[in-house]
Amino acid sequence: MIPAELMRNTDEIVVVPHDVAWPTRFHIESQLLRVALSELKPSIEHIGSTAVHGLAAKPIIDLLIGVESLAAFELQAKRLALFGYQYLPEYERALPDRRFFKRVVKGVRTHHVHVVEKNGLYWKRYIKFRNSLRDDAWLASRYAELKRRLAARHHLDRDAYTNGKTGFIEAVLAMPARDAKANLTRPSSALTAMRQPAWT
Repeated sequence: MIPAELMRNTDEIVVVPHDVAWPTRFHIESQLLRVALSELKPSIEHIGSTAVHGLAAKPIIDLLIGVESLAAFELQAKRLALFGYQYLPEYERALPDRRFFKRVVKGVRTHHVHVVEKNGLYWKRYIKFRNSLRDDAWLASRYAELKRRLAARHHLDRDAYTNGKTGFIEAVLAMPARDAKANLTRPSSALTAMRQPAWT
């Protein structure tokens, strides 16, 4: 058995059922961050699985902060430290136009902040993926199943867990915009055409 202290240090991946308190947690945190970055007049959105009603997720609130300029944000970035946020520059190797922060309370991650240019490529990708899951119950259920499988296999490897979701996310982002009158329970051809991953 792995000691509890080691488990906290390795940042174990745990996917839990949807919690109706997640939107409230986002709202509270977004108000604090809006004050902290008030000079930038940021746009703040709830993204990730905790932003999708009924979707199982890691219990971490993801906030997308849109600013006019990353250079202007970097002059204000230290203000996030006042709310317990830690800057993680290593992730910029993969996403150079995003600034990523995590908040940890008593050894447990509680929030992620993704800072991007408002209405830029990353902003649009995050919003499209979230809205696709909100609008399509079948997609959301398939994503939940994928995350549970990945968490079971990579529960101590956050990078492997994240990388395992990439194919699904890219397939969703490649889908055309849905017709509002479409049958939301019908499988998407973009996903049904995907090759079964090795972990199934």
